[in-house]
Amino acid sequence: MVKFANKYIGVALLTFVSSFLAAQNEEAAIKRVIEKESAAYFNVDFKTWAECWVQAPHAYWSYTDPSGTRFLDGWEAVKNSMTTYFKSAKPSSGEISNEWLEIRIYEAGAYVRFTQLAIDGTDRTETAQIRVLEKQNGQWRIVCMQAVGRSTAR
Repeated sequence: MVKFANKYIGVALLTFVSSFLAAQNEEAAIKRVIEKESAAYFNVDFKTWAECWVQAPHAYWSYTDPSGTRFLDGWEAVKNSMTTYFKSAKPSSGEISNEWLEIRIYEAGAYVRFTQLAIDGTDRTETAQIRVLEKQNGQWRIVCMQAVGRSTAR
C-alpha cells in the first residue's frame, strides 16, 4: 500500500511539474512573438511584423493617444494601413522594454496585458497594451492589438 501511495504521489508530482513547465514555455513563446512584432514595427520590417499576426477577417488593431483613436478592423484593413505606414516610417534604433502585467492562456488562445516603453529619442510615450493571441499550427500569433499612449502626468 505504501509503494502504491508513493508511486501515486510521484506520478501526481511529475504531472504537476510537467504542467508548470509547459505553461512557462507557452508564456515564453507568447512573449517572444510580442517582442518580435514590436521590434519589427520599430525596425520598419513589414514582412517580419506581418508574420506575427493572424491574417484573418477577425484581426483587429487599435491605438489611442491624445490626438485620437485609430482602429483597423480585419486583416486586409490592418495590412493596407500598415503597408502605407511601413513605406514612410523611419527605423528606430531605440530600446524597447516591456513590463508584463498579466498573461492568461486558454487552450489555443491567450490574453496579455503589459506596459511598453520605447526609448528612441522620439516623442513616443509609454503605452499600456493588450494583445490577444491565437495558437495556429503550433505557433502563437497576434489577432488583436490595443495600445493606449500614456501621458507623463499620472
